[in-house]
Amino acid sequence: MNPTIIIADDHPLVLKGLEEYLFEKEFNVLASAKNGKEALSLIKAHNPDIAILDIKMPFYTGLQIAEKCKKSKLPTKIVLITFEKDEKIYKEAKSLGIYGYVLKEFALDEIENCIASVIKNKPYFSPELLAYIEVDSAPEKLNSLTKTELKILKLITENKTAREIAEELFISPRTVEKHKSNTIRKLEIEKTPNSLLIWAKENQQHLS
Repeated sequence: MNPTIIIADDHPLVLKGLEEYLFEKEFNVLASAKNGKEALSLIKAHNPDIAILDIKMPFYTGLQIAEKCKKSKLPTKIVLITFEKDEKIYKEAKSLGIYGYVLKEFALDEIENCIASVIKNKPYFSPELLAYIEVDSAPEKLNSLTKTELKILKLITENKTAREIAEELFISPRTVEKHKSNTIRKLEIEKTPNSLLIWAKENQQHLS
């Protein structure tokens, strides 16, 4: 699948560099924008599969655009690119169901992998960002999970589907989904698309 993409950044050199890179990799870039207002208009006009947005832009930030898309139930998956290693911004992005968070200094190295992950409905967050943001309460919360829930959480980090997990543990996919719901409740995770996968990836070092 070659997804349709819109990109937006208020720094002309960053925008030009990203656009040229995506064209070189033969991605289907529909249009580019130099501010949040243009970006939102393009998303509404074209309904692209993916919108790659700078977080800080004039008129609307990438987060504000993501919020507006969520409220309007637009299908476009939002990927944010930024220099910010800010836990508050990161958590806000997750609460809005952001599919990607890529640090600008690694953008050209990571954006292709990010897009490949997003088109499979799997969120992508820069490893450098996840290493920077520590989730201190993780080990304590994990103590509340059953052995089966812990096994499922570990298999989730391997990007296994509910059906694949069910086959491996000799249980039904419905039982897997029930365990996942219980895990989300016990870990006090806000229920958004892929929230459990994101949490598991963030805390992978505690699941080995």
